[in-house]
Amino acid sequence: MTDGFTPFVRRPIRLLNRLGSLLEERGVTVDLSAETLRRRAVKATGLPWSADRQTDLALDALCRSIIEDAQLSTFGALVIRARMHGILTTRLRVAALLERYPDIATLPIEPPIVIAGLQRSGTTMLHRLIAADPDMRAVGSWEVVHLLPRKREKSGRPTVRIAQTKAAELALRYLNPQFFAIHAVEADGPEEDVLLQEYSLLSQVPEAMLHVPSYAEWLSKQDMHGSYAYLKVLLQILQWQDPRRRWVLKTPAHLEHLDTLLDVFPDALIVQTHRDPLRTTASFSSMLAHGHSVFSEHVDAREVARHWLTRNADMVNRALDVREQRPEVFLDVRYEDLVDDPMAQVERIYAAVGFELTEEVRARMEEHRKGHAQHSHGVHRYSLEEFGLSEGEVNDAYARDRAAFAL
Repeated sequence: MTDGFTPFVRRPIRLLNRLGSLLEERGVTVDLSAETLRRRAVKATGLPWSADRQTDLALDALCRSIIEDAQLSTFGALVIRARMHGILTTRLRVAALLERYPDIATLPIEPPIVIAGLQRSGTTMLHRLIAADPDMRAVGSWEVVHLLPRKREKSGRPTVRIAQTKAAELALRYLNPQFFAIHAVEADGPEEDVLLQEYSLLSQVPEAMLHVPSYAEWLSKQDMHGSYAYLKVLLQILQWQDPRRRWVLKTPAHLEHLDTLLDVFPDALIVQTHRDPLRTTASFSSMLAHGHSVFSEHVDAREVARHWLTRNADMVNRALDVREQRPEVFLDVRYEDLVDDPMAQVERIYAAVGFELTEEVRARMEEHRKGHAQHSHGVHRYSLEEFGLSEGEVNDAYARDRAAFAL
């Protein structure tokens, strides 16, 4: 581990990893090869393998990078295998569902509100506030993990799926309580839709969780229309289960591909949040390093921080390029304004899409705010120096964004 970064690892997990290391010396490993994962998914579902060429190539590239680059612990390998199994079996079941109910793919998606700002710039706060409106549709954490209805599940009664996700939330809280002080995960709360894009195997998620540089390099050269087209299909499936007036989406990852997003979701409103990167970079670096430490005992926190400084700077620069072509679809929210008067910012967003912010909805949002006070899961402490970064480096990386928005 890097000096200055100390991950939290439970004793049972350390013991499991030691045992796994001994077994690995004897040739016993967790098989994460793409072909094995395909076979396991087919066997588990009883469905034929179904994927386009890009998806198959993505699976091959991701699995190869996980095996060769990620240096997973035994616990990490078991978790990643389960995660990949869930992704692949869900994909097969999605294909079967669409074959049975083809009309799902014709459901209209109204132009969504898309919150796309850098990490730690108020995106989660704003997303969850708007999602408190019962007419708005956000992707739920439980929906990300359990996308499709269970057998014999009554319409509108996803009780078991929510309970399963809450159990997973408790497990994560046990495994890494420090992570909750950084980014609280709530089973029945809104979640980032980039986690739906993970089902396309074309997303930033693996890169944010693991050290997978060869996959990240491969992904950077891909046409992302397939990822956003699949995101739309999954939104249609969720809308089929629980229709609402309009979607509110959120993930910093969208900054990198706003042109593609607008191709798939024409006339979406892009709500871009802004905050001084000197205030966000160390916080996000800490979040990533703690996340990586769940899966690997070999986390170079400084390398993680430097990699994502470059990645994030590129993302905001690409967003600026799109803004130059489509300025009319953007609405800007400064972090300080959001903290000072969040309801005023919500009013601006609602006005932009022609919605009325009723007193009833306002009351729901205020109630949500009272129940989600800052630092309710603990105080997150961090510094740039802890990750080997200087203020000058950060300012230089974000020079164009800082100049554009006076950050």
